[in-house]
Amino acid sequence: MPIYVYETILEDGEGGEQFEVRQSMSDEPLAEHPTTGEPVRRVIQAPNIGGRHSEAGIKNRLDDNERLEKLGFTKYEKIGKGAYEKRAGAGPRTISAE
Repeated sequence: MPIYVYETILEDGEGGEQFEVRQSMSDEPLAEHPTTGEPVRRVIQAPNIGGRHSEAGIKNRLDDNERLEKLGFTKYEKIGKGAYEKRAGAGPRTISAE
């Protein structure tokens, strides 16, 4: 079931507090707030559609190192006492405490 966003209608006709309600698509839109009884209207919003080129779709295709590099981070893993090797991102291939 989809989640709809509603807002209370203030005395001057402006929108007030917003809240979300999970409703069936066949349900009538709410006319009043479920707990306070204030008049409400449904807020039109862009749909959140996943797919191959959505953020979630990209995350599913990338491993953690690729994701970190895409976000601009550099990741090093410890390979010995005081020595680290780069796994993702820019920077030197290895770094050491010496």
